[in-house]
Amino acid sequence: MNARVDPNDAIIELAASCRFDPLRWSRVAWDWGVGNLEKHQGPREWQDDINKVIRDHLANPATRYQPLQISVASGHGIGKSAEMGMLSNWAMSCWADARITATANTEGQLRTKTAPEIGKWFRTSLTSHWFDVQATSIKSRDPQHGESWRQDFTPWSEHNTEAFAGLHNEGKIILLLFDEASKIHDKVWEVAEGALTDEDTVIIWIVFGNPTRNSGRFRECFRRFRHRWVQRQIDSRTVPGTNKAYLQRLVDDNGEDSDIVKVRVRGQFPAQSAMQFISETDADKARNVHLRKEQYSFAPVIIGVDPAWTGDDKLEIMLRQGLYSKSLATIARNDNDVEVANLIARLEDEHQADAVFVDAGYGTGIVSAGQVMGRSWRLIWFSGKSVDPGYLNQRAYMWGMKKKWLKAGGAIDPRDEELYQDIIGPETVPRLDGKIQLESKEDMKERGMPSPNKGDALALTFAEPVAKKDRTILGGGKQNQAAVDYDPFQ
Repeated sequence: MNARVDPNDAIIELAASCRFDPLRWSRVAWDWGVGNLEKHQGPREWQDDINKVIRDHLANPATRYQPLQISVASGHGIGKSAEMGMLSNWAMSCWADARITATANTEGQLRTKTAPEIGKWFRTSLTSHWFDVQATSIKSRDPQHGESWRQDFTPWSEHNTEAFAGLHNEGKIILLLFDEASKIHDKVWEVAEGALTDEDTVIIWIVFGNPTRNSGRFRECFRRFRHRWVQRQIDSRTVPGTNKAYLQRLVDDNGEDSDIVKVRVRGQFPAQSAMQFISETDADKARNVHLRKEQYSFAPVIIGVDPAWTGDDKLEIMLRQGLYSKSLATIARNDNDVEVANLIARLEDEHQADAVFVDAGYGTGIVSAGQVMGRSWRLIWFSGKSVDPGYLNQRAYMWGMKKKWLKAGGAIDPRDEELYQDIIGPETVPRLDGKIQLESKEDMKERGMPSPNKGDALALTFAEPVAKKDRTILGGGKQNQAAVDYDPFQ
């Protein structure tokens, strides 16, 4: 008499064969074309593509234990949650003691959308009886592995990132999923990177989102850190099952190149997010401006100094002459005012500057040291009253002048990524009186952005009108300081 065959044995054998192949698992673990999947004969093309990237990465022993990072920016309705569900079920089904952490832009999104959608794919999979699906976690039903073989839905906080710091699973598999990644705080990204250090471990980090902001870590997956990430930008119109009539209406109403179509339809980052003060378009244009010396040499030379505020900030010194600009110095925070003043004095003489403006917040000691040296540097209070009533304060006014300068053809060094990020980083603060107000450096840090010290240093060069000095040497070795009027926007 034949021994009774346990149907679980066949599932275990299948799962073992798909250990390095989420593409195959996604095809066989669900009843495509039946029930809730009646209208679907298999994963969508873009989902197959992601699964192939993972399969090929794992199939190669040389790359298998190197972290794989995938970023997917898309329009609406492409099936991001479904892909997260299939991948989660593959990792939990095909790997013993798999560890998965999923988070989203808000706890509400995580609890009401991300977790239920992933749970649905577990409940309908071939291995549904293997797992206990709850609102905050999915665990193996094996009593000896319930705590080590699990997926957790973890809300984040920039003030409490310990849940991501402890994500380790040496010798096995880690899957880290970010949903609506544009609005996940940069500090969470930084801590999550600590999970990429285990040796001989399969580590897969996948981030999904609509590209609503053109700053922050999700944006940088496609720009500054693109060498670390496999990137995909998916147009909703190319995906089966999306509402093509609605998407076309968005295009007809707003235009193919509008920001709303870029974000909601094309999966591209906006030229300017809703609250962003200076657009990426203007900053990109400034990177591509090439000036001949005669186009700016007649203008006054102005130096802006923004001292470091906190230990991780840097002191920045920028020069502007007409439409030309460049960074003169970047140094770590230095509380020795005399030493900093000597540096500024040397740069002032070297570039024959006509004016030096210093942020008064932390620059009073520097300017006092300069006065001892006979220098006439100007302290600028960012919170001071603006000469233009359309701006709340002096800082907003200076940034407003810098914005006009960029639009008028101002040039920045295309190699200076830090200045570029500083320029596009600050957002405005809504006000009932209509005055333009920029968010503070503290507020920028709260949303994970660095303090824009270099951007502020350049803005300082617009603090006050500057007259170009006639430096013709007269008898007795003295210089004629006669002023020559100059309009930077002429």
